[in-house]
Amino acid sequence: MANVFIKELFKHLDQTVTIKGWVYNFRSSGKIAFLQIRDGSGFCQAIVTQPLPKITIETSVILTGKVSKHPKKEEYELQVEDLKVVQLAQDYPIGKKEHGPDFLLENRHLWLRSPKQWAIQKIRHTIIYATYEWMDKNSFVRIDAPILTPAACEGTTTLFEVPYFDLGKAYLSQSGQLYIEAAIFAHGRCYDFGPVFRAEKSKTRRHLTEFWMMDAEMAFVEHDENLKIQEELISFIVQRVLEKNQTELKILERDPKPLENIKAPFYRLTHAEVVKKLKAMGADAKEDDDLGGDEETLLSKSFDKPVFVEKYPAKVKAFYMKRDPQNSNLALCADMIAPEGFGEIIGGSQREEDIEVLLARLKEHNLPREAFEWYLDLRKYGSVPHSGFGFGLERLVSWICNLEHVRESIPFPRMIYRLTP
Repeated sequence: MANVFIKELFKHLDQTVTIKGWVYNFRSSGKIAFLQIRDGSGFCQAIVTQPLPKITIETSVILTGKVSKHPKKEEYELQVEDLKVVQLAQDYPIGKKEHGPDFLLENRHLWLRSPKQWAIQKIRHTIIYATYEWMDKNSFVRIDAPILTPAACEGTTTLFEVPYFDLGKAYLSQSGQLYIEAAIFAHGRCYDFGPVFRAEKSKTRRHLTEFWMMDAEMAFVEHDENLKIQEELISFIVQRVLEKNQTELKILERDPKPLENIKAPFYRLTHAEVVKKLKAMGADAKEDDDLGGDEETLLSKSFDKPVFVEKYPAKVKAFYMKRDPQNSNLALCADMIAPEGFGEIIGGSQREEDIEVLLARLKEHNLPREAFEWYLDLRKYGSVPHSGFGFGLERLVSWICNLEHVRESIPFPRMIYRLTP
């Protein structure tokens, strides 16, 4: 008699098997009880005709029975022959009624069990491993960047300070980018994937205090090729979700049609073109400023797949971004804006490879040279043209799952007003 996962029941039609899981709902009709069971791999109905012991929501059970096919659906059930209660759950605080977001976040450790939250985390898992798969197939090596850093990529105003023994202040990293740049001179193409932190006091639906970033850097890659790599990666990730997560998309009531359209190439517009377009739509976009969340949302509703906004004013971008040789006031950078109102999911640029130019940029941005001496060394010993980009995992999950707020895209969200559970 085999122990099986619910997702594999279809392989065992008319066989007697054992499943182990939790009761997430139940009802009875006369002498027959219908238990809704989940085991982490999926969900099924267990039909019990024998006397039922006391059962509550979230009771853990071991069930043995014969696998049968649902008479009307493409689903498989268990005709229970033996039922063992592992632990009779206490009254479960999350019921069928509507709960407010604060209540659900206070009970996030329990809310994760609900079908929709289960589906979100399964899709997050697919996105992570699709990233690894694509990177591996395209000659990228994973390099782990430190979380504790002596300086910031883009200034320290939005970083968490940490006292660091006798060495003074350290900062929780907002990006592994600078360290991944160092690794490309050994490996050519590199990436990291891990938690990063921003101390800005943002309360928008797109911001978290702790989130996960994938940063990639590539030697001998310039601006145009950088964009092609990004669109190929995102297209691959979305196709993997469509292949592996149809069940989860149905649970989320996520229409797959917009995702089926996500195939390279993506649209490209310059920042100047976007500002002109947004002004025509009534937005208060400015030629010499970054795009805000409202502008990104408005723009993204105009396209049926991602759009690159490239060549922003250099003064609103980071010191390490190379300038456009056609116009030194512009940076060779691009943000990828997801469709359906979800805004930026990737930021990237060609990096400045000339040490003298980089020194001038540090002065312009009032950044201390001593903190970046090691970074400047990269331009002394075999410097080459190179580019990179980073995507925010939670923003990617939010878009693909069609979530209203980014806080549902991460198992335990950290925001300016929340540090628990």
